[in-house]
Amino acid sequence: MNIPKNLFYTKDHEWARIEGNTAYIGITDYAQHSLGDITFVELPKIGEELKQSGHCATVESVKAASEVYAPLSGKVLSVNVELSAHPELINQSAYELGYFFSMQITNANEKAKLMDAASYERYVEGLTK
Repeated sequence: MNIPKNLFYTKDHEWARIEGNTAYIGITDYAQHSLGDITFVELPKIGEELKQSGHCATVESVKAASEVYAPLSGKVLSVNVELSAHPELINQSAYELGYFFSMQITNANEKAKLMDAASYERYVEGLTK
């Protein structure tokens, strides 16, 4: 399982790549693997205000539909339009081509509630035992 060291993670298996005041958001390799082949993604709207841990997207797969929660509070700056036509990018490249959206972070202190890669790896290992 791929868990990049430069990202932050939630217990709901979302990741955030923080670059200054901007965060790129997606679901983890563990999440996409658990869901199976992803067939549809509903993304937030540009300009939408998100709250940490609030619903921000929906992912549908051959197995189930799942809610996606915002790892941080902020305003959606852009969405990955490629996912509309090619949701399988999430399965193929969860941390790069399969990112969901970018957002302007409105509360940098919320980062303290996220896990680093080592903590997330231990968390996932606990789920698989």
